[in-house]
Amino acid sequence: MPLRLVFMGTPDFAVPVMEAFIANGDEIVAVYSQPPRPAGRGQKLTPSPVQACAERHGLTVRHPVSLKTPEAQAEFAALNADAAVVVAYGLLLPKPVLDAPKLGCFNLHASLLPRWRGAAPIQRAIMAGDAETGVCAMQMDVGLDTGPVLACEKVAIGPRMTVSELHDELARVGAPLMVRALHDFADGTIKPQPQPEAGVTYAAKLTRDEGRIDWTKSAAEIDRMVRALNPGPGTFFELNGERIKVLAAEPAAGKGVAGTLLDDAGAVACGEGALKLLKLQRPSKSAVATADFLRGLPLPKGTKLD
Repeated sequence: MPLRLVFMGTPDFAVPVMEAFIANGDEIVAVYSQPPRPAGRGQKLTPSPVQACAERHGLTVRHPVSLKTPEAQAEFAALNADAAVVVAYGLLLPKPVLDAPKLGCFNLHASLLPRWRGAAPIQRAIMAGDAETGVCAMQMDVGLDTGPVLACEKVAIGPRMTVSELHDELARVGAPLMVRALHDFADGTIKPQPQPEAGVTYAAKLTRDEGRIDWTKSAAEIDRMVRALNPGPGTFFELNGERIKVLAAEPAAGKGVAGTLLDDAGAVACGEGALKLLKLQRPSKSAVATADFLRGLPLPKGTKLD
């Protein structure tokens, strides 16, 4: 039976989920998303990917600043939804909102809960060197990703997988999982299971300074960081007062004093092993392959990177 839904989401990751419910024949009575933000060189106000998708389907879009006011809560309750589907929305849902839909509010979370609760589960899984992660459809409560779980699906993290690749795979797997889990719950064929207390970890929000490369770490650790933090917030080192972004790299053979160039091709000594820089970007310049970067800014063997 089709469900009457409110969809709440903002980034690209949420779009396949919303489209899956539309394709399934469910009725989305309203879409909640973060408001348009300045983007690009002209800083033109640009709607979120979810808002853009909703408008293509002729759906009503709302972007309240907060859901804590009585007015916002009354407007939400008046939608008389069977359920709310929440995917990377960006606002906390207070208890009156969580309690308003008949079945409750349900979230698609990009980890195998209770591991990596919080804001950056995809990046943290790669940075930690996890062999696998996944997606969980969960019933929301007032805690941070603490609600009972309806269903999960695992996804392997390949040895060279980037955050963009893992993001896309999790979105692809998560969309049908969320539709199936919510309908099974509505039909009474599955029951949410409490999360185990063992194995809880938190995926803290990423900060810009977190991307500064510490060359005393192992090459494997730095490689994971580069794969996890690009395109944003990005990884970088400093050279002659410039912040140089490292957009791609890979472990390489070699050893030496951490942070020094080992050759003329961009291999850098780390605390353990070496890292070959593959793609770099100077401030206000285009990203280029390291060979092209070094043609424009030759760096001799032994140069120290900060």
